Amino acid sequence: MRRLYFLLPDIKTARMIVTELLLTHVEERHIHIIAKEDTSLEELPEASLLQKSDFIPATEKGVALGGTTGLLAGLVAMSLPGVVVAGGAIVLLSSLAGAGMGAWLGGMIGLDVSNSRHKQFEDAINQGNVLMLVDIPKTRVEEISELVKKYHPEVDFGGTEPDIPAFP
Repeated sequence: MRRLYFLLPDIKTARMIVTELLLTHVEERHIHIIAKEDTSLEELPEASLLQKSDFIPATEKGVALGGTTGLLAGLVAMSLPGVVVAGGAIVLLSSLAGAGMGAWLGGMIGLDVSNSRHKQFEDAINQGNVLMLVDIPKTRVEEISELVKKYHPEVDFGGTEPDIPAFP
């Protein structure tokens, strides 16, 4: 899946594009709208907290850092006298515990941080524009971007995100 970014001038344009996307068999659950906080989106599919925050990248970093820390702690523990019996189990358990703790802490921190990919659109959103995220198979990227460009020249194509997680 790829995530396409479109910067739209207003909610009216967003409604039209959502309707067109639905007619081309893009499911509503794959369309996400981000607007200024006081903007009424009515029936438009609003982006969830996971899409608005840096939860996923922060969790990934937390797993890596926590797992590495756990691995190092396990190796240190193995060097202590009397721990040899546990051997590799202590390294495995400390790595898993570190990765789990890192994922949890990273995710909690990531929920409080706005999505770093959206920072380039922040000023435009604060001025009343609308950001639309569309998650589609990579085979449809050109088709969907051309469809939007063809019927809505006022829309700025903000590019694609190469890989998106399957669950948000």
